[in-house]
Amino acid sequence: MANNCLSDDTDTINFLESESEGVSKKISELEINILLNGEYDKNDAVLEIHSGAGGTEACDWANMLYRMYTRWCEKKGFKIEIIDQQPGTEVGIKSISLIIKGHNAYGYLQSEKGIHRLVRISPFDSNKRRHTSFASIEVTPVIEDDNNFEIDEKEIRIDVYRSSGAGGQGVNTTDSAVRITHIPTKIVVTCQNERSQIQNKAKCMQILKSKLMKISKQQKEKEMQALKGDLQEINFGSQIRSYIMCPYTLVKDHRTNIEDVNVSKVLDGDIDKFIEEYLRRNA
Repeated sequence: MANNCLSDDTDTINFLESESEGVSKKISELEINILLNGEYDKNDAVLEIHSGAGGTEACDWANMLYRMYTRWCEKKGFKIEIIDQQPGTEVGIKSISLIIKGHNAYGYLQSEKGIHRLVRISPFDSNKRRHTSFASIEVTPVIEDDNNFEIDEKEIRIDVYRSSGAGGQGVNTTDSAVRITHIPTKIVVTCQNERSQIQNKAKCMQILKSKLMKISKQQKEKEMQALKGDLQEINFGSQIRSYIMCPYTLVKDHRTNIEDVNVSKVLDGDIDKFIEEYLRRNA
């Protein structure tokens, strides 16, 4: 009889623990949804990855980050549209621009903006030395067309060129790719995934307008903070996260101090803990 009671108690405890984990997860999800209340948080996002100095190493690292965000998007059910990609000379990518489509895409990914650092034994070094590589992430909300926000045509330069794929091979036989440079801010937007020059230009203008609207909003916020007397310096070139694979394994977010020793799992898209803690700290 006592054994049956013990068995029943164990089953009850296991059941309650299981239910408790489910409730905790739902509470955490609700908390994050409440935190995603910014003006553009629910919007799609433009995610740009740029390799840093270091040639082959940096291009490979940029490609690893592209894979990480792709896997994360798959888990979230987000769709990805590549709008521009510049392959590395030997491996990887020099840069890539993506539109991430899904509810709260920008709200989540805003936490990823900054410099990402990788430390590992280089697979490209015959002497098996340790290398440090850098890549930068830029995130912009996709803002719906605002007829009240106009871009002066005198302030932009439009260049057209032939679309290219991996290895530099031509995809189209016409100059359909478009690059738009906003001269005052030196912002450059490129698009080559659409079939026609007109479509690529329209996509570029949409992204450029989103970037300029975001800058305008940030400038207004800075002016308001300055009036309040508590303006804080923002270092946009700061290193936000390190991924160390040698001499030990550790991923550390330098803004929140969140750590994970399973680097492979993080690079496979398991980055929610870093994103969510960032949102909590900035609430």
